[in-house]
Amino acid sequence: MKIYKVALIPTKKLTINGKDDSILWNKANILTDFSSPWEVMPDTKTEFKALWDKDYLYFCFHVFDDTMHIDNTDTGFKSIDISDRVELFFRTDANISPYYCLEMDPTPRIMDFKAFPNKNFDLDWKWPKPDLLVKSHINKKGFTVEGKISIVSLKNLNLLNNGKIETGIFRAKYYKTKNSTYSPVWITWVDPKTETPNFHTPSSFGILKLESI
Repeated sequence: MKIYKVALIPTKKLTINGKDDSILWNKANILTDFSSPWEVMPDTKTEFKALWDKDYLYFCFHVFDDTMHIDNTDTGFKSIDISDRVELFFRTDANISPYYCLEMDPTPRIMDFKAFPNKNFDLDWKWPKPDLLVKSHINKKGFTVEGKISIVSLKNLNLLNNGKIETGIFRAKYYKTKNSTYSPVWITWVDPKTETPNFHTPSSFGILKLESI
């Protein structure tokens, strides 16, 4: 499995504002190892980084894209599901029963849900509000999504074990087709080796390894 090393920082020193402007982010490893295994990816780049302290796991996505698509038909899951977005999936074990999904668009609307094998989704489940904060920023070059998840919630959901969090890191990029509809390109850190695009499978996960000093 691919491993991303998450650097440790002093407790409660990182402020989340969606702009990635804290000097502490300089301590993070920058992950650029993203691809679209199923089709040619548009000319756009994705970066991910993470940090942690004793209270929170922090994450930040940079999407370099001046043609982002945000559907505003409604404010709920239906619009998020057909908008550009970044995604984090966390699984309890290799059986993905259950796993937990965070899908965040550039605004940042959040689609969070609990899932089981074969795309069996519990869309009524929500990440506990006190344990999740997500903010974003849009500029001419693309957008940033920055957030934090409490360590307590990761432990309570059995997602943090021996300093490791089994994680999928993804992105959906929607582009306009010739008939003016929008179609997605699916972008992933780990190639799941599936015939068609599928993030909801055990082979799409890597590991976030929490480093100590």
